[in-house]
This record gives sequence, C-alpha cells and structure tokens, in this order.
Amino acid sequence: MKLLRNPEREVFYFRTRLLVASVFVLAGFTLLMARFVWLQVVRHQAFYAQAEQNRISLVPLTANRGLIKDRNGVIIAKNYSAYTLEIEMDRVTDVEKTIDELSRVVPIEARDRRRFHKLIEDYKRLDSVPIRTRLTDEEVARFAAQSYRFPAVELRARLFRQYPLGQTAAHVLGYIGRVSTGDEQRIDQFSNPENYNGTDYIGKVGVESSYEEYLHGTTGFEQVEITAGGHPVRTLARTSSQPGQNLVLSIDIKLQEVAEKAFGDRRGALIAIEPATGDVLAFVSEPTFDPNMFVDGIDPLNWDSLNNSPDKPLLDRALRGTYPIGSTYKPFLALAALELGKRRPDSVTYDPGYFWYAGHEFREGGHIPKGGYGKVDLHRSIVVSSDVYYYVLANDLGVDAIHDFMEPFGFGQLTGIDLEGEVAGVLPSSQWKERRFHQKWFGGETISIGIGQGYNNFTLLQLAHATATLANGGIVMKPHLVRAIEDPHTGAQRLTTPSENGRIHLNPRNLAFVRDAMVDVDINGTGRAAFVGAPYKVAGKTGTAQVVGIAQNEKYNEKLVDERHRDHALFIAFAPADPGVQPRIAIALLVENAGWGAMAAAPIARQVFDYYLLGKLPTAPAPRDEPEEPMATASTPGAGAPQ
Repeated sequence: MKLLRNPEREVFYFRTRLLVASVFVLAGFTLLMARFVWLQVVRHQAFYAQAEQNRISLVPLTANRGLIKDRNGVIIAKNYSAYTLEIEMDRVTDVEKTIDELSRVVPIEARDRRRFHKLIEDYKRLDSVPIRTRLTDEEVARFAAQSYRFPAVELRARLFRQYPLGQTAAHVLGYIGRVSTGDEQRIDQFSNPENYNGTDYIGKVGVESSYEEYLHGTTGFEQVEITAGGHPVRTLARTSSQPGQNLVLSIDIKLQEVAEKAFGDRRGALIAIEPATGDVLAFVSEPTFDPNMFVDGIDPLNWDSLNNSPDKPLLDRALRGTYPIGSTYKPFLALAALELGKRRPDSVTYDPGYFWYAGHEFREGGHIPKGGYGKVDLHRSIVVSSDVYYYVLANDLGVDAIHDFMEPFGFGQLTGIDLEGEVAGVLPSSQWKERRFHQKWFGGETISIGIGQGYNNFTLLQLAHATATLANGGIVMKPHLVRAIEDPHTGAQRLTTPSENGRIHLNPRNLAFVRDAMVDVDINGTGRAAFVGAPYKVAGKTGTAQVVGIAQNEKYNEKLVDERHRDHALFIAFAPADPGVQPRIAIALLVENAGWGAMAAAPIARQVFDYYLLGKLPTAPAPRDEPEEPMATASTPGAGAPQ
C-alpha cells in the first residue's frame, strides 16, 4: 500500500528543527560575543597589563657605589668594571664537568673552585654563581669564541669595589659582600627597600655598612621587549641609575699609615682625635687584613687563616676590644680629687712602696726607688705614676663618686661613633656589682680601681674620647669618622660634623694643673725618653695594665710569663699643650702584651705627633725603649682581692 506524504507536516518539522538550530547557533554566538566583550572591553586593562608584562621585562641597572675619600681628598675606596664568568645553576646539569671543560678555555685555579663552592654553601638561593672574576681581555675573547659550548655559563660585566691602599684603614672602611638572608632582613628595614632590587652586594662592616644607604645609589631600570622564550628583542625605555653619594672621612690617611707602620708586628690599637671637632684622625687596629679579599667572595683557606689566627686580625680592637687602662686613669682621678675637694694641689701622701688594706698588701712593684717615692704631692703623683698615692685616693673617693665623675667623660658608655658594633665596657659602681653579681661592693675592690685595674674595662675609643674631652677643656664632641656627604655630580658637601655634644663644668685652674703635670710626664717623668728633643709640648700619661693577676708575695717577671699573658702597654696624650693653645690632636693607644707604656706605647705616639705636627715621616717602626714606669701589682677581683 502506498504511503501518502504530508508536505505541510514535513515543512513544519523542518522549520521547527531549523528554528531550534538557529536558537542554538544564536545562543552560541551570543555567548561568544559576551565573552569577547568581557575579555576585550571589561577586562581589557587587566589583560593588556599581563600581556605587556609577558612582553616586557624590567632589568635592574646597578648604580655605581659612592667613593670614599680621606679628609684631604685621597680616594681610599673606588669602583671598576670587569667581566666575570658565572654559572647559571638552574641550567647546568653537571657542575664539575662544566668547570673542568671551562678550565681548558679560561684558567680556573683551586682557589676559584673553593670560593665557588663556598658561595653555593653560604648563599643557597643564588641563581648565578661566579666561577671566575676579573677576566683579562684575552680571556674574554677566548671564552666568547667558544661560548656556544657552554649554554649554562654567562659572561657578564660587573662593578667591583677596590680598596687601593690594601690593608690601610681596613677596620674603618670595612668591606662589601654578597647579600645574605640576614642582609635581606636588614634591607627590609631601610627607608627604600625597593631600591635594592637586583642588588648583589652590600656593605658588611665599617663605614661601608653604617653608611650603606648613602653609598648604594639609586637603582635604574631598562624596559626590554622579550619573546615568549624570554630572549631580548629590543630596549623600549631606560631609567638611568644614579651613583651613590661619596663619603669624606675625617681620617688623615697618611697619618693612618704612619700609625699602622709604627706598630710593626705588634698587636694593639690607636685612636687620634681632633679635640675641637671630634674628627677621628686615625683609627688603627693591628694586625689588620686586606678588604679586597672579600670583594668577590673570600676563599675558605684565607677565611680560615683570618678567622682562626691567634692574633685575631678581624677583631676591631679600637672599637670592640675592652681593657683595663692602668695608670692612664690617674690624670682623671687627680682631676676628680680636685673637683670634689678630696685633694689640694699641695696635698701630700707618703709612698713607702706599698699600701695595706684589710690585711692585704698593694705594692708598687717594678723599677722604683728603694722604700718607694716617699712624700708625693698631686703633681708628682702623675709625673712618677705613684700607685700608692692613687690607692689612698681611690679609697678616700669611693667607687660611686669615681663612677659619677667619670661617666660624663664617656667611660663605660657608648660614644655614638658612626660605626656599628661599638661595645660599652664597664665603669663599675656598687649598683653595677649588685645588678651583675648580686653582691655588695667591698672596699678592697675600690683600691684597684684607683690604678685603672679591677673591674674597670673600657674600649680604647672611650679612652681616646675622654682624653680629647680633657684636652678640650671639658667640652664634649662626639667622635665621628665621616666628615661630610658629597654629591657625586656637583661635588657639594654636606657636613656631618656635630656641634657641641655636652659640657663638663670644670674649674679651669684644676684643668691647668692636671695638664701641667701631664706635660711634666714627658719632660721629667715616665714618658721622658720617648719625647727627648721634641720641639712641641706634649701632655701625656703612660700606663701598664695587668692581663692576669699574680700572687701577693710574687714579683712580676715578664720573662717568666707567657707572651699572651704579659701586661698591656698604654699611652694617652694631646698636643700642643702650651697654655692658651688649642690642642690639635689627642691620642690613646695600647700595645697588647708589650709591658710598660713608656717602653712600647710612648715611642709610637712620638712618631704620630712628629708626623701630624711637623710633617716628619718615620723610617722604621717605633723602637722599643727601656722600661721607665713601675708595674702595679695590685690583685684584681677574682684573683685574690681583699674584701
């Protein structure tokens, strides 16, 4: 039977299917258009920014680090550019094989390998680690010709720090090194941490560290168009970096060299200050080190040599070393006695060569006249350095009165010098001992305080600062090493020298009395041998400080004592010391384990004064003269001091 077709029905079904399909197509196009509008209109700016970020890379441009100069304009820290070979750690497959192959093209020594592995160990987050630094032009050409063999090795131009005078003033300058995790935390505390994007090196110690933000400069940027694979195509824009500001130090670098050479092979420290301004003229710590070794990473052998040396060349003795200061304390105690009314200039104490207190004998010791110095007035007590006089005086003053008088001079206090890491030392008092040991103060402990021993423990910087304050008539100037900040473009300088930092109100007659006695020290007293023929007046005081205590009835014999346990030699002085003349230089110096101050320390001071006041250059280290000053033998607390 033949089926009848219904054309109208077929047309209806066709139109229905067509309508449904059209709806689906229209809905799809509507969704596509909506998505298009969402992406191209609503989210246009966001996706445009992402595209630009993918297309453009910001490359940091490291700024030239600021120069460091001495007070006379001599450059003592500068920069130079050189090429380095660096291994990109995320691209290398076999580090040792790469280094071996690279060494056939460019010389790579054992120390280069040691430094490379130390950098990896110390700075695990480094993307690129230098295997060779400061390549010659010939080495650059050889590598460039074969660079295709080393896809993980990059030849890069870097700025390097250089200290042209080597070891001179190393503890003042400090050095720079690679940014560590600790440095990153420090950078976060800076006023503009974003300025350190792309920075690989930072000041570690010295003024390189304390003035880091001034020296660093402003980081620049290049906008570089890159491919999807990260390869540069062209530079679109450039913001130039700005060099760091220059530092003008108060240091006279020639004086610094004279002072360092005067020590010879001896350990110790010396600080010279201009009393009227607080300018630090010389800041010596011996032995020292070459900061250039740290610039591109110090190798482990040199690091171990410096770090484990018994002479501790990395220790800044001038800033962080603390010592009893021996008889150099006596001029300050004499001034205290006059100011507090405990002594008059003509007050006499009988010195038989010993002082008994609570059944304990405190002796003069050393080369003194038989039977002691006899009748000693205040002037002569300083000139001949009578210990007995100051045993008695300290007992009469008491530890708390001594503490209160010495505190404004800066003993046992941070001076605030512009170097990081200064320590305070100890200016003892009865309250201090109670806090520290939970014990009361005993009278016998005061006796040792009178000759700069006992609990007294000061930095040489504090002693130099106090000497400069004494020379300046009681006007306190904060010591500082940076004299000015200099604009690298214009050369304009902004002085950092502070104004008066305080004033100790002292009777001018008492000051003149102590100064005259100190002048006599170098004419008729313990310092006379070092200043024979000096055409200028020097007010000085020698000192000797015990390192270890000795038994009550035992006489000190240097030859029987281990070298590291021998007494320290000290000297303080200022010049010129003529009445009515402003002293130009005040110094404090210490020679470790060298014995008497007149023998080891005063001759160094003579060379320093001769150069600074007369322009006279020494031809050899300071001589070791015959001893002139007796050694005090008072026991120190913890070594049998009476109670």
